[in-house]
Amino acid sequence: MSAARDLEQQAAHWLVARDQPDWSADDARALAAWLSDSVAHKAAFWRLEAGWHAADRLAATRGPSTFRTPRRWAPSPIWGIAAALVIACMAALALSQFVPLGGDVPTIRVATAVGARRQVALADGSAVTVNTASTMRASFAAGERRVWLDRGEAYFEVAHDRRHPFVVFAGGRKVTVLGTKFSVRRDGDTVTVAVAEGRVRVEDADPATAERAAIITAGDVAIARGHAMLLADRSEQQVQDALAWRRGVLTFDQVTLEQAAHEFNRYNHRQIRLGDAQAARLRIGGSFEATNIDAFTRLLHDAFGLRIAHDRDGVTIKS
Repeated sequence: MSAARDLEQQAAHWLVARDQPDWSADDARALAAWLSDSVAHKAAFWRLEAGWHAADRLAATRGPSTFRTPRRWAPSPIWGIAAALVIACMAALALSQFVPLGGDVPTIRVATAVGARRQVALADGSAVTVNTASTMRASFAAGERRVWLDRGEAYFEVAHDRRHPFVVFAGGRKVTVLGTKFSVRRDGDTVTVAVAEGRVRVEDADPATAERAAIITAGDVAIARGHAMLLADRSEQQVQDALAWRRGVLTFDQVTLEQAAHEFNRYNHRQIRLGDAQAARLRIGGSFEATNIDAFTRLLHDAFGLRIAHDRDGVTIKS
């Protein structure tokens, strides 16, 4: 059995097991450990999961008369093998529409709503987590690996391929890697690149000014605006804290309440407003659920005595 087929069967085993009635918290932890073990594990699992959901949607469009295999059944070795083969077929069908495999193929387009996140497996084995209110495109035609972050933020776990660099375009910036883990964020004309593992090259996307480039490694952050670029040397833990949004968490380390409110507002339709400069300058730290502004503002009231006024559109905080 090839390594690729073995990995596919492992992913199928986890996907089937996850939908069984006896799935436990220990099983969930074991799956999380298997996924975190390598980018290839994540990519294989997400590809099969995409195929599973695509088959569900296809069956739903055919109406109640269409035969549909139940999602839950008594586990057995035969069912496990059959399920792996069925899921692999469904994944192949879905991926023919979802992930380009080279040649003259359409570009992948991924968009997320406010407060949502989406995990995407790419054809080269790389994995991407797309953050709130973001839009991303990717193309693997003619052997190239190219991504355009049109809006928002994304975290990349890039499969190593020395012959084919992985290139991300964000605004006026171009980020080039061979195999690493990093995030790219666009805020208007500001582009922020944070490296969790490996190294990346950040430069102007315009070939005429491409000589202005920087190599950043794990723990480094590059912040670019216009033709200016600032390099910040942070700890790897600080970068990991900044990437906690992948778990739906915002982590702050003595930032102003104005900065914290700006982050929360990226993830929520209900907005946080600051009623005075004193409240805006208050410095806070901690970890908070990104989509729960009520819990966040209650903590501000309890810890600092700030006044919280709720209305239909959000909350106003005053000192």
